[in-house]
Amino acid sequence: MPESGLNLTTGPVAVDVAVGTESGLVVSLTGASLVAMMDNFTPGPFTDELNAAGVPQELHGWLSRYGVGSLVAKMGIKFLELSPERTVATMPVEGNTQVAGILHGGAHVVLAETLGSFAAALHAGAGRHVVGIEVGATHHRSIASGLVTGTCTAIHLGGTLATHEIVMTDDHGRRLSTARITNMIRENRAR
Repeated sequence: MPESGLNLTTGPVAVDVAVGTESGLVVSLTGASLVAMMDNFTPGPFTDELNAAGVPQELHGWLSRYGVGSLVAKMGIKFLELSPERTVATMPVEGNTQVAGILHGGAHVVLAETLGSFAAALHAGAGRHVVGIEVGATHHRSIASGLVTGTCTAIHLGGTLATHEIVMTDDHGRRLSTARITNMIRENRAR
């Protein structure tokens, strides 16, 4: 049996199953030789996480190595729009509150930094990455239940810096907080 194979018992006959190393699919149940194939539909390790966060399918390739990050998943952030100029996501208040029962101020900043960083990374493009160098927020109103919507709008999209304003609102469109983030754009190092 191949090193990466499985042994299945199907009735009275045991069948060695070779698992395709290039496609991630079972290649043969009969032992017959099949032409190796590459596919574009084998899910990556973060497919469920990307789908749960609302990341459009066309961006899965870009995020397939890292996913959206465990904090984004824990906070329940769901993307509605993703572009360098405008990125929108929601986050539930439930599970992200402070002891007073209102949305934690840090949760506002997590949503803002997530939106600004994703938008800046989309602007940076392939072969480059972004690192946050400044983030700040002003809190205008509290919220104790429902969803918060963060709308991130580009202020500056340059070759070395990207700055975004993020406005968090409640279900009624009332402004909860305003944040600004600046990301530095860096070239990826060869590995």
